[in-house]
Amino acid sequence: MGTEHGEGAHEQRPDPEPPSDRADTSGGWVAPGSTSAPHLTGHAAGSTVPDRPAAPEEHGFASAEATGPSTRSGDVRSPTDRGAEPPHAQGASPAGPPSAPTDGQAPHQAASRDWWGPPRERGGPDLAGSGAPGPWEAPSAESLLAPERVRRTSPRSMVVGPINQLKGLLVPIAAGLLLGGFNAWVLGATGATVVVLLVGGFVTWRTTRYEVGEDRLEIRKGLIRRSRRTIPLERVRGVDVTSTLLHRLLGVAVVHIEAAAGSATATEDGKLDAVAADEAERLRRVLLHRKAVLAGQEAGHRAAPGAGAGPAETAGPAEGQAPPVPDDDTVTYFAMPRSWYLYGALSLGYLLTPFAVLATLFGTVQQTAGDRANDVVVDWLTTSDRGFLLMVALVFAGVLVLLMPVFAVVSYALTHWGFSLRGRDGSLVAERGLFTRRSVTLERRRIRGYELLDNPLERTRGAVRLRAVVTGLGDAANRAVLLPIGPRTAVEGVVDQALALFGGALKRHPVAALFRRLTRSVLPFALLAAVAAALGAEWLAVACLALAVLGIPLGVDRYRSLGHGYDGERVSVRSGSLSRSQATVERSAVIGWTWTQTLFQRGSSLADLQVTVGAGAGGYTAQDASLEESVAFAAGVTPEMVRPFLEVPGTPDRRG
Repeated sequence: MGTEHGEGAHEQRPDPEPPSDRADTSGGWVAPGSTSAPHLTGHAAGSTVPDRPAAPEEHGFASAEATGPSTRSGDVRSPTDRGAEPPHAQGASPAGPPSAPTDGQAPHQAASRDWWGPPRERGGPDLAGSGAPGPWEAPSAESLLAPERVRRTSPRSMVVGPINQLKGLLVPIAAGLLLGGFNAWVLGATGATVVVLLVGGFVTWRTTRYEVGEDRLEIRKGLIRRSRRTIPLERVRGVDVTSTLLHRLLGVAVVHIEAAAGSATATEDGKLDAVAADEAERLRRVLLHRKAVLAGQEAGHRAAPGAGAGPAETAGPAEGQAPPVPDDDTVTYFAMPRSWYLYGALSLGYLLTPFAVLATLFGTVQQTAGDRANDVVVDWLTTSDRGFLLMVALVFAGVLVLLMPVFAVVSYALTHWGFSLRGRDGSLVAERGLFTRRSVTLERRRIRGYELLDNPLERTRGAVRLRAVVTGLGDAANRAVLLPIGPRTAVEGVVDQALALFGGALKRHPVAALFRRLTRSVLPFALLAAVAAALGAEWLAVACLALAVLGIPLGVDRYRSLGHGYDGERVSVRSGSLSRSQATVERSAVIGWTWTQTLFQRGSSLADLQVTVGAGAGGYTAQDASLEESVAFAAGVTPEMVRPFLEVPGTPDRRG
C-alpha cells in the first residue's frame, strides 16, 4: 500500500556535500529496499571508487502494512478465498546495503539525492524530465530492470494545470467582465488570477518528482506542504493512461497507478499528470514488468525446499541471474471497424443523449439569465396561440425522436473511437476515445471471467457487449470494458482468443419459473385495470390493461433468458431481460454457494442459487432454479466444498 506524509510528518534533511577527494558521480538515489546501486558515469576506463556505507538520511522509508483480503460471506465457502489477491507479508521491505559488484564491474557509490531542488546531472539530459515527444520504442531488458533516476513530469504541465483550473473559472470571469463593464479593477483582477495560476503551475512542475526503484515507486510533491507517496510495486494492480484533448495537443498524458491497500474496497492510488506520451507508455511497461518479476521472486521464496518441487517449478530466477524479460509480444485481438459505430443506436443510454443535452442547455441558461429567461418564456407561452404552441410541440418532439439515433451514434463514436484490445506483458490493454483517449490495463491473472451484456434492442440485431470479471477493480463499469457493442459471433471470437470461451450449454429452469415471471409482469397491472374500471376511470383502465398485455412478452423473455451451466472449467449464469447479463467465471474463482428461498418459491421447489466469486460483482445468481437440481449442480462444480454439507442416505445424523 502507499504512504503519504505531509509537512512535519517527515523531516527532510539536507543532502551532504560529497568529499572533494572523491570522483564526481552521477546516478539516482538508492531506492528503499533496493539491492542495486546507481551506475557511475564520467570515470576513466578501469577506474574504481571505493564503497562507503549509505547514510541513514540517504534512504527513504515506506510503511506497507497489509491486511488480509476481505471475503464475502456465503452459506457454503471454501477454506481459502481463491478469488482474492494473494496476501503479502506485513511491514515495509527493509532497506538493505548496496549489492557487491560482480566480476568485471566497478563498485558503485550511493549518491545523495535532492528531491526539492533543481535536478542534478546524473548521466544525461533525460533526467530533467523534459518529456520531449518522440516515437515510442519498446524498452530493452536493461532499462526495464535497471535502477532509475529521479524524474520530473513534462514542462508542459506548467500549461496543463492552469488551463484545467481556468475552465472552472471561465463563467465567473466572463460574468465579472460583462457586469463590470471591463473596468480597470476587473481586468486587473482577471490578469492577477491568470498570473497566480501560471506561477502555481510552475511551482507544481518544479516540485513534482517520481522515481521507480527495484521494488517501489515514490512520488513527491509540494513546496510548502510537501508530501511523499510510496507504492510497493508488488501491490500495483493496474496502470492506466488517459489523455484529454488538451493533453493530446500538447503530447502529454496522465498516468494513474492503482494499488491494493490490503482490503477489497480501499485502494492507494498514485497519479502523475502531464507526463510525456512516450514516457507514459514506458512507465506503464516498466511498472507492470517489475511487478511481475517481484511476484515471481516472491513465489519462488515461498516454495519450501524439499517439498517435492523440482527446478522447473521454481518461479524465481536463479541466484546471480537477472529475471527473464519478455520481448514486446503485443498481440492485437480487436481493432474496431467503422461499421460498429452504428451499433450505438441500439444502446438505450446513448439514445437518451438528446435529453441530457437539453437538460445541460436549460441549466446553463438558467444560471446565466435567471429570472429574465423565465419571464421571456412565460410571456411567449401566454401570448401565443394554443394551436400554434401544439404544432410547435409536436414538431419539436418529432425532430427530437429523429435526432435520437443520430445523437446516439455520434456520442457512441466519441466515446469508443478507435477502440482496440491488445495483449501485452501478461495483460490486456483496452484503449478508446476521440477527444479523451483512455488506455486501461488489466492483468490476466486477475481476470477471472467475463460478462456478455445486451438489451432487447441489441438482441434484435444479435449484438452484445463484453466486460471482464476482475478482482479488486474500481470503477468496473468503465474500466472493465473489453469490447463495445458488436455482433455476438465476432465478440465470442475475441473472447475465445483473448480469454476462454464457455463451451457448454445453459440448462433451462423449470416451467414454474415462467409462471412466476408472468405473475409479476401481468398481475399488478391487471388488478389496477380492474380497480380503475370499477371506479369509472376508463382511460386509466385502458392504460393499465395495455401495460398488462405488454407484460406477457416481457415475462416470456425473462424466462427464456434464465439459464446456468458448467463445461468442466467454467461456470456460466444468465438472467435479465431489459438488461440481460451472462456471467462466465472460472471454476477456481468460485469461493462459495448461497441458496435463497422465499415463501412462494418453497411451494414450487424453486430457489435462487448465487455463485459467490472473489471478483466482479462478488456473486452471480441463477434465479428460480430447481432446488434439487441446483444442489446437484453445485456439487458437480465444487464437490469438495458442497458434499460435506449433504445428507447421504444410510448415514447417522452427526448434528447432535
